[in-house]
Amino acid sequence: MAKDGTVRGGARTGAGRPKKALSEKLASGNPGGRKLGVLDIPDSMDVADLEGVDMPPVKDYLSAKQRDGTELCAADVFRSTWTWLKKLGCERMVNPQLIEHYAMSVARWLQCEQAITEYGFLGKHPTTGTPIQSPYVSMSQSFMKQTNVAWMQIFQIVKENCTEDYSGPNPETDMMERLLRARKGT
Repeated sequence: MAKDGTVRGGARTGAGRPKKALSEKLASGNPGGRKLGVLDIPDSMDVADLEGVDMPPVKDYLSAKQRDGTELCAADVFRSTWTWLKKLGCERMVNPQLIEHYAMSVARWLQCEQAITEYGFLGKHPTTGTPIQSPYVSMSQSFMKQTNVAWMQIFQIVKENCTEDYSGPNPETDMMERLLRARKGT
């Protein structure tokens, strides 16, 4: 605690050595000897009470109409990420709100990149008229940082819970493809 009574410092979020992947623990014979994280369904739940759901409903704000008349592409990112997680069997372990956050960050980042493509890297200062950096550049960097943080959280969950080492295509690479296709106009 500081002299002024505020609590500062301490461990940063995400600091420290990352957890080993489940596949690595299995390959090395679980050297720590701890019980590996397996999801257990309580015995009190009746099988007849369970309801199968492929994907949670996509929220309306993920595909809201934008000011320029286009539709926000966050719903597509949400669907592709959820499908990827379902294929790996990790969809139950990732909070849907984290996927929504990731999808919105990707969609906003793409919007900023499209604005940079359309308007350029420079803008005009409102009072002096001198050239300044476009505000879309810093917004794009901010959204890209949010996107990377959210993606690393999702991928860490996948890495910790996949029984096999996964190194195939993922939605993060699809995001870059989407950006390149948007610039071509397809």
